[in-house]
Amino acid sequence: MLRAARVVYDVPRSLPGWELPEETMPESDAHDEAVELLKAILAWWAHGRGDVQIARNLAIRWERSAPAVGVDPDVCVLSPRPTKAESGDVLTSVRTWLPGHAPPRLAIEVVSETNPRKDYAIAPDKYAASGTEELWVFDPLLAGPRTQGGPHRLQIWRRDAEAGFERAYAGDGPAYSPMLGAYAVVVDDGRKLRISATSDGNDLWPTGEEAERAAKEAERAAKEAALARVRELEAMLAGGERGD
Repeated sequence: MLRAARVVYDVPRSLPGWELPEETMPESDAHDEAVELLKAILAWWAHGRGDVQIARNLAIRWERSAPAVGVDPDVCVLSPRPTKAESGDVLTSVRTWLPGHAPPRLAIEVVSETNPRKDYAIAPDKYAASGTEELWVFDPLLAGPRTQGGPHRLQIWRRDAEAGFERAYAGDGPAYSPMLGAYAVVVDDGRKLRISATSDGNDLWPTGEEAERAAKEAERAAKEAALARVRELEAMLAGGERGD
């Protein structure tokens, strides 16, 4: 049986055309909803972890001599948490040549129907050059160009032990993320991406709002069960007093 050869090639630190445009590209509601859900899920996961930061559209720069070259991930996981220049400063970018700044452990791009080629053809090379550990490319509208092998609902790229950056998965999911130790699962007829502890999607990671709602529901159920038990005991005592 023939086996596919594994091809690894060197990605330069910068290429012509990698400069980020100055104008902001408009995004659809579907794009924003998918991004906000992933950010909320990861923010809740990270809230008890002291050295993790979840960011949206935070500038990642890795070439000091080419400050216009970079990526602005829809969502990313940064660990360790980047240091700020001064106490109280707002972090506006990660510059990996600075002490205390490191590439994302995980970056997520939700494909935009207005410019799908960016996430299919350019993003993997740029994230490879940046030093990012793992990249998810989620295409909720299946807008990816066929000329770039698309569309794929979900792609996962990751860095291997030899520091190569290769696509480990392309399909409809679920797909395992070594960085999170969990699975990316596609939900809502392909329009949204969630994270699950199991590949069947039956143990979804919650958002903070979902976790608080579940805690309140569990508290309400516990109170109702306790009140029911009290009523049961009162009925038993009343029956005993009547000699039933």
